[in-house]
This record gives sequence, structure tokens and C-alpha cells, in this order.
Amino acid sequence: MDGARQGRKPHHCSIAPMLRLLAWISGALGGVTLYRLLTRRRAAQVAPGQPGADIRAEELRRKLDESRALVEERDEFEGGELPVDRAEPGPPNAPDDRRREVHERARAAAERMREQPPE
Repeated sequence: MDGARQGRKPHHCSIAPMLRLLAWISGALGGVTLYRLLTRRRAAQVAPGQPGADIRAEELRRKLDESRALVEERDEFEGGELPVDRAEPGPPNAPDDRRREVHERARAAAERMREQPPE
């Protein structure tokens, strides 16, 4: 008898359970999508400065305010300095004179070293 049943299909249908599983999975994905959509809209509606606003944005605003104050301080400090284009020029040969003095001192030091006997 076993040979007579080999070509037959089983007596139960597997389509209905698969459709039920597909419906549950689709419902779950739709629910997650709806939840994410609603939470994004709520987050976008929160105005800055209200409880629930992004803390990082508040910190950036605070840092910007501090940097603006520093820029104003620096401008005030630099206002007391004499700009380069208004400064009086020094003597035209000043660097050449200093260079000449340095070379003369170096030559004198080298001469003193040569005159000393080795110890």
C-alpha cells in the first residue's frame, strides 16, 4: 500500500499559514515605518530653546556667542597697535650695520681662539 500513496499530495494546504505569516510581517513593517515617520515629524516641530531641543545645537550657539565676544576683544586690543604702514621706517642701513658688527665680533673671537695655545 505504501506504493499507492507516493504520487499523492498531502491532505493539508500550506498556503493559508504562509499568507497569515506574510500579513503579520507586513503589518509589523508598516507599524515600524509609521512610528519612525511620526517621531521624525515631532522632532522637527520642536523649536530651539524649548525643552526637548537638541543639546548639541544649544552648545554650538553658546560657543558662537563666546567666539564673537573674543573677536570683539581682539579688535579692541589691536586698535591700540600701530599699523605697519603708519610706522616710521628705521635707518636704511640698520640690518647691514648689525650684520657687519656680528661678523667683526666673530672674527675677533676666532682670532683669540687661534692665539691661545692648545692645552
